[in-house]
Amino acid sequence: MAALETVTKMKEFVNRQQASGTMQEVEFTLSASAAKKVCIAGKFNDWNTKSLPMKKGKDGTWRTKVKLPSGQYEYEYFVDGTWASDISGAETVPNSFGSCNCVIAVE
Repeated sequence: MAALETVTKMKEFVNRQQASGTMQEVEFTLSASAAKKVCIAGKFNDWNTKSLPMKKGKDGTWRTKVKLPSGQYEYEYFVDGTWASDISGAETVPNSFGSCNCVIAVE
């Protein structure tokens, strides 16, 4: 029940931020021309590997835009069923699985 309450509170917080107009649109990109399916997952979607699919451009770069309230967010890409960190040189932090998560600050 605690997980459900956390998700509910996060949704309520995001809804309040949207209503107050303090959301920032952030574009995430990943160059992975050989990939078949890419999604982004992070604190902003409760690490759901299916809720934010990315779209592949003609140049092989995957993109998606996400509206986020101010804050710092950890995230990773989920590429063809495997976790992949942002390889473009983003800031990273260690996670509990022995690898690193990317970090983005939204102002």
